[in-house]
Amino acid sequence: MNDGDETTEHVAAARPRRADARRNQETLLDAAAAVFATSGVEAPVRDIAARAGVGTATIYRHFPTRADLIVAVYRHQVEACAEAGPALLSDCASPYVALSRWIDLFVDFLVTKHGLAAVLQPDNTAFDALHRYFVDRLLPVCTRLLDAAAESGEIRPDLTAYQLMRGIGNLCIGAHNDPHYDARRLVETLVAGLRRPEGP
Repeated sequence: MNDGDETTEHVAAARPRRADARRNQETLLDAAAAVFATSGVEAPVRDIAARAGVGTATIYRHFPTRADLIVAVYRHQVEACAEAGPALLSDCASPYVALSRWIDLFVDFLVTKHGLAAVLQPDNTAFDALHRYFVDRLLPVCTRLLDAAAESGEIRPDLTAYQLMRGIGNLCIGAHNDPHYDARRLVETLVAGLRRPEGP
């Protein structure tokens, strides 16, 4: 066997390992997001490890500090929301249904997001960078969904994506630590209010 064949085999063997590593990290991030959503960002790492089916050492190997983990969860969920928009437009019965389902995902993300500021220091530039990342990735997705629903005649065309996202964000403040406050119910009311009135 020549050196070229050995190199080709090495590259081929490395690809599955990299794919496995990505899947394993996504499993950890999904588990952390689920635990954060129910127990807050200060939840014990052992709870996250148990949900992911790994040891706590594995969590710390990937994310040495809690802030590292929370930032990674934040970015992971932003990407999931961004990727869901086009998929929902393609799969749902109508643009309005796609918009509604995307907003459900957005609300789930926001409940986790509001714990971020409590962990990062106020002067940490990572927070500003994450906010820019959030806006840059999700504003175009929400705009596309709103435009599609407006063009189909299902909603009024007088609301911008920024206004909608900002309004939903305000409704979600405090939802993670107040069992008597149902942010999702209020967001559903807001989304229902986007619909065009039925004709006579």
